[in-house]
Amino acid sequence: MTWTITPEPYDSPAAAALWRAYYTEVSDRWYLLHQGHRTGPDELERQIAADTGAELAPPHGQLLVGRYDGTPAGSAGVRLLDPDTAELTRVFVAEGMRGRGGAALLVAAAEEAARALGARRIVLDTRGDLVEARALYARLGYTETGPHNTDPYAEHWFRKELPPAPAPDATSDPAGSVS
Repeated sequence: MTWTITPEPYDSPAAAALWRAYYTEVSDRWYLLHQGHRTGPDELERQIAADTGAELAPPHGQLLVGRYDGTPAGSAGVRLLDPDTAELTRVFVAEGMRGRGGAALLVAAAEEAARALGARRIVLDTRGDLVEARALYARLGYTETGPHNTDPYAEHWFRKELPPAPAPDATSDPAGSVS
C-alpha cells in the first residue's frame, strides 16, 4: 500500500469530502472542549460553505490530496501570503488512515509546492487542543514563533525556512507517488 499525493482542484469532489471531514473534526473538538457539545448542523454547513478554499488555487496556492491505495485519505494546502512566505493549511489525514505516514508526506509535498510558488519560508497556525498537529510540526522542523495572523482560533504559530529546491533528479517520479 502506498500514498500518492497530487495537486487537486480545491472544489473537486475528493477535496470537498476531505474538507468536510477536516472541518467537522476540528470544529467538533473545539465545541466539545469549550461548550460541551458537537458543532450544530447549521453552524457546520455555514462554515464549510464560507471557507471554500479558493485561496488554494493556482497561481498563488495549491491544494494537495493524498490517496492511500487510491482512496482519498488526506490533504494539505499552501497559499502565498507574500512573495517569500507561504502558509500551510488544511493538513488532515482521515481517522482510519492515520499512523501510516501520510501526514509527514503531505507536509513535505506542501513544502515542495510552496517552493514551486517561490516561497522561501512556510508558516502555519494551530490550536492548543490539536496536540497531534503541534507534535507533527515540531518533528518536521517547524519552530514555534509569534503570531503571523489574527485568527481568533489560532493559539500557536510555527515557521520553517525552506531550503532551495533540489536540482532535478533523473530518477524522481513526476507523478508524485511516494511510499
